[in-house]
Amino acid sequence: MTAIAQTAIAMTIAGSDSGGGAGIQADLKTFSALGVYGTSVLTAITAQNTRGVTAIENLTPGIIRAQIDAVLSDIDVKAIKVGMVSTFETIDTIAAALRDWRRRVVLDPVMVATSGDRLLQPEAIDALRQRLLPRAVILTPNLPEAALLTGRTIAEDEEQMARQAEELLELGPSAVLIKGGHAAGEMSTDILFDGESIYRFVSPRIETSHDHGTGCTLAAAIAAGLAKGQSLGDAVANAKGYLTAAMAAAGNLKVGLGRGPVHHFHQWWPV
Repeated sequence: MTAIAQTAIAMTIAGSDSGGGAGIQADLKTFSALGVYGTSVLTAITAQNTRGVTAIENLTPGIIRAQIDAVLSDIDVKAIKVGMVSTFETIDTIAAALRDWRRRVVLDPVMVATSGDRLLQPEAIDALRQRLLPRAVILTPNLPEAALLTGRTIAEDEEQMARQAEELLELGPSAVLIKGGHAAGEMSTDILFDGESIYRFVSPRIETSHDHGTGCTLAAAIAAGLAKGQSLGDAVANAKGYLTAAMAAAGNLKVGLGRGPVHHFHQWWPV
């Protein structure tokens, strides 16, 4: 009898993007593209397109917790990606659920959309630091998010990125990946610090206006790798390779009039 391989399953806890480029939609596309079965917990509904966010409706803590419990009581989720959690009540609910249902958590601290719209209420930042960061196996801020979380100015070089990663690690996550996508230069460098060593992940910088949902996609790809049993370093490296290719192919998509989405299914959709 042939043994059936175990299905790799991940969960995304995030807000929706009605334009399909970020949030829950981007996460599920990423999971599917990388061969992982995706489950989802909706935290908020956004009215959003490639040009910006026009409205946000946060879901109640009760329905957020009910979604988490429904999935994890039945389905063998190996890794969870947490994205948009815009209120204190949402953060408190998710933190309590993650305490009860212990899984590997990739925390993407979504604070500001690509369009510049603020997605995290100011009073929720301390709750994010205190309640969710300690439950993450990896935290994945971009340069502005790392600055907000540390109270520093935006890092201007790799030394400053590494210093902020060390400060963020003191808040409780097992590892911190600071993404260099907002920096300048021909190469895009991400810095991973796990408490012992600093690792650099470097790729050519893709000059494109199709970068909506990049942070969501990278974090979801890391969660997909962890769900498949990859080491953290391999999951990060593979996720960065996937995102780089998705950005390079994004110009083949004609979606919206603003900053378009990356091409999650670039390996399958013909040019």
